[in-house]
Amino acid sequence: MHLSPYRISIFAAVILSACATVPITGRKQLDLVPQQELVSLSNDQYSQLITQSSLEQDPETSRQVTAIGKEIAAAAEQFMKENGLENDLKYYQWQFNAIKDDKTVNAFCMPGGKIAVYTGILPITRNSSGLAVVMGHEVAHAIANHSGERMSQLLLRELGGATLAIAVRDQPAKTQQLLMASFGIGTAVGIILPYSRKQESEADRIGLILMAKAGYDPRAAVGFWGRMAEGKGEPGLAGFLGTHPADKRRIADIQSELPEALKYYQSP
Repeated sequence: MHLSPYRISIFAAVILSACATVPITGRKQLDLVPQQELVSLSNDQYSQLITQSSLEQDPETSRQVTAIGKEIAAAAEQFMKENGLENDLKYYQWQFNAIKDDKTVNAFCMPGGKIAVYTGILPITRNSSGLAVVMGHEVAHAIANHSGERMSQLLLRELGGATLAIAVRDQPAKTQQLLMASFGIGTAVGIILPYSRKQESEADRIGLILMAKAGYDPRAAVGFWGRMAEGKGEPGLAGFLGTHPADKRRIADIQSELPEALKYYQSP
């Protein structure tokens, strides 16, 4: 299809106006989906997933997941407020759950602060500091709006330049269909939108700072990711690590980022 100069100008204007900045890293990202709509869809799908899942029945495990999640989220909110970004989280309603599935070594975050941890990852976290690494990483995905960025990329790809402006502004039903499709409704694993390796690395860096601000030693991340690498042959890990950076590179990056994170850490 031939694009007229007028359509090209509209397309360019939409893209330029739909750029956002990721906290801490300063990276520019595509942000076509209204935050309120994104969070509303996420809330519905998270509720559906939790209803269909078996939640961890051990009260201490559930308490720890929730407590550490809330501490990391509070640190994120404080950071955003300190930097004049609190409005970015106005639709967020943090929620944390432990899903009983010892074969799934994973955790996930959906837009608006909906986070769950599968019990299969807990032998690798080992303690509260290890769990804080996971929670920091997932909360980082949330405040960096990585899900919104991925969905914006899908919209751009599916709709194309000629119809993008119309679809985003005038056809909310069509936009919703695309968002629902991007969630992969129908299977529990498909609901979780996979992140790119760039986003995973970004979540590592942001997560280190968030866990440090919450009072957890960010150096625990080196041990956690080392244990993850050692357990690659175990069932359940392949899916989790498939979109993540290579082990040596990831750990090296984390080690190089620790001085930045340690500025926020006050040892008890």
